[in-house]
Amino acid sequence: MTTDSSPETRDLRETVRFYLLDHRTPLGKAIDIALLALNLVFVAAFVAETYPLSEDLRSLLWTLEVAIAAVFLVEYVLRLYGAADRLAEFTDVYTMVDLVAILPTFLAAGLPGVAAVANVGFLRVVRVVRVLRFYRFTRDAEFFFGTISDNALRALKLLLTVLVLLFVSAGLFYSAEHAANPEVATFGDAFYYVVVALSTVGFGDIVPLTTAGRWITVAAILAGIIVLPWQASKIVREWSHREKVSVACPNCGLSSHDRDASHCKACGHVIYQEFDSNE
Repeated sequence: MTTDSSPETRDLRETVRFYLLDHRTPLGKAIDIALLALNLVFVAAFVAETYPLSEDLRSLLWTLEVAIAAVFLVEYVLRLYGAADRLAEFTDVYTMVDLVAILPTFLAAGLPGVAAVANVGFLRVVRVVRVLRFYRFTRDAEFFFGTISDNALRALKLLLTVLVLLFVSAGLFYSAEHAANPEVATFGDAFYYVVVALSTVGFGDIVPLTTAGRWITVAAILAGIIVLPWQASKIVREWSHREKVSVACPNCGLSSHDRDASHCKACGHVIYQEFDSNE
């Protein structure tokens, strides 16, 4: 991708990039808080639309959704404009999620006849991915309220992964079942079913009636079995190595040793560790 070399354009691009990434200045914090709040409302609107609402309230929610999607579109364009490498930014997974999350709203708003079916079928399925936008806020350890530790960031990502897995599974299950299954009337019903299914409790009060609903349940359980232990293991591994020192044994290469170790526990070779007297 070409880069504009004029000083004015370069300065503007650097300014845009700085404030979209900044977590410390008042403006950077305000942008972070605003985007987080809008994202919460964006997801809440999706959930609210699955419940019985008056036409006026449904129309208000739709207007709010379009307005927020427009803000996110501006953010998306600004991220591409301010990026040092626009191609890398365009293909970045967070950026692609941002685009996919807002596309259904604009398709429903701009294409004739699509608005009438915006809450069913393909568009309903795709709209659940908007919750993935929250991952952008865990991209690094700096937040608008300060910097957190790596362990806290990993724990936050694990919690977010659990919530995203539950939310996306519930959204997909609702999309597949609500037309055919009288027990799945709202997003709350689908969310309850997914929590019960993933926890292997299985009360049996809600069961999938469609083939798609069954496969979504299977996929959600498999994802829970694979993804959650994988992320949890990172936290456990970090905690277990908290009191270790990263010094490689010159004989066998073992790189994690107790702080007071003078010999490698794997091969017995002498290792040398220098410590600050204050430690």
